[in-house]
Amino acid sequence: MEAARSVGPFVVVGGGIAGVTCAEQLAVTFPEEDILLVTASPVIKAVTNFKQVSKVLEEFDVEEQPSTVLENRFPNIKVIESGVRQLKSEEHCIITEDGHQHVYKKLCLCAGAKPKLICEGNPYVLGIRDTDSAQEFQKQLTKAKRIMIVGNGGIALELVYEIEGCEVIWAIKDKAIGNTFFDAGAAEFLISKLMSEKSEAKIAHRRTIYTVEGVKKENRTKAKAENVGSALGPDWHGGLDLKGTEEFSHSIHIETRCEVKKIYLQEEFKIMKKKPLAFPKDQHKSVTVDKEVWPVYVELTNGKIYGCDFLVSATGVMPNVHPFLHGNNFDLGEDGGLKVDDQMRTSLPDIYAAGDICTACWQPSPVWQQMRLWTQARQMGWYAAKCMAAASLGQSIDMDFSFELFAHVTKFFNYKVVLLGKYNAQGLGSDHELMLRCTRGQEYVKVVMQNGRMMGAVLIGETDLEETFENLILNQMDLSSYGEGLLDPDIDIEDYFD
Repeated sequence: MEAARSVGPFVVVGGGIAGVTCAEQLAVTFPEEDILLVTASPVIKAVTNFKQVSKVLEEFDVEEQPSTVLENRFPNIKVIESGVRQLKSEEHCIITEDGHQHVYKKLCLCAGAKPKLICEGNPYVLGIRDTDSAQEFQKQLTKAKRIMIVGNGGIALELVYEIEGCEVIWAIKDKAIGNTFFDAGAAEFLISKLMSEKSEAKIAHRRTIYTVEGVKKENRTKAKAENVGSALGPDWHGGLDLKGTEEFSHSIHIETRCEVKKIYLQEEFKIMKKKPLAFPKDQHKSVTVDKEVWPVYVELTNGKIYGCDFLVSATGVMPNVHPFLHGNNFDLGEDGGLKVDDQMRTSLPDIYAAGDICTACWQPSPVWQQMRLWTQARQMGWYAAKCMAAASLGQSIDMDFSFELFAHVTKFFNYKVVLLGKYNAQGLGSDHELMLRCTRGQEYVKVVMQNGRMMGAVLIGETDLEETFENLILNQMDLSSYGEGLLDPDIDIEDYFD
């Protein structure tokens, strides 16, 4: 059996950013060998317009493409459009939904993650995670007068900002919005933008290009509805017109520190004789009971009940490990992902994992943490391919530099947002201090310091500080002598640290 193992091809499962990047990298490294990419969706996610902004910051667009585009670019990549029914790790093979068996010498699992749905099977609860669900959401929204959004991550933030002509009740379990990305200060900075009217000039989005329409419709229906498409990225709403039925632009009410307690359909709710609240138009008026009848009612843990047309569940993701667990003894992380070591290896021989499906279990750099974001999916996919190649050639490989420092650039509410290192003082305990500089409506700069050294930063707006701060975090220079002067806008900080 040992001999047979080196015969099979490299197999990658998952057509998202991690899987496609891994397959491309393997195809370049081994131009003479077949690389199999197994994906349940007829479209794959490709990285385009990649720019290395600085040592670790990178920007790229994500494009959905028919898998044939990938096969044309890399003649040795063969795309198999099918889900995985079973993994037989002992026999080094996977069985796809169409019943075919594929032997592998090395396998990389990049099957991503699924949205955590508040409740399964309720027609009024939508999860948004991929293009299909985003388009379904847009369809529902055209008829909606009021919706509730539950969740506090990137997709919830974007949704709340982009939706127009519809009342939005936003329920979050934290004290402030955008908890995954921001502290209360940054949240406050953004809220002022959210509550002011959006300017008409839409800034052209350049990140996601939806090409799904181009793929023949029958292909799409063939990919079963429960097959998870790949994740959406930062500008996913760019191609969608998110307008409800009402004329007014922004109407948002935020309920903090609460979660969904129960969801009632209209019929159930009538029997309950509970009193739903009207949309709070004015903060000072007394609370009034809602006279309108809604298809669905949501009871929050703070005791309030609101009726709405539908509810959007944007409460994060669960690693999509389920298809691979049966009969295989994987070590799983606390978040349910496949544990991987510093060579992206799972606990089973010749099986690697990258992207949202995996849980990084190496001793991380003090200024890096795993987050299920596109940038990390690309880096992990690329590095996993390097590790698989090195192992099959009997070479050793050093940890990739991108894992030295957490760095992410994105857009929220049309502001550029850069997150570096322990930007929210993650895991630093109470032994740290924050320095802030904020110009309302223009920029927000926060630096996390510990023992005179910079450990993290949040930059909102066009601050031009990312490269300087990246260097200061990486070289851990003692900055105590600068004190508050470090953020003085009149001092050109770059002159100090070039």
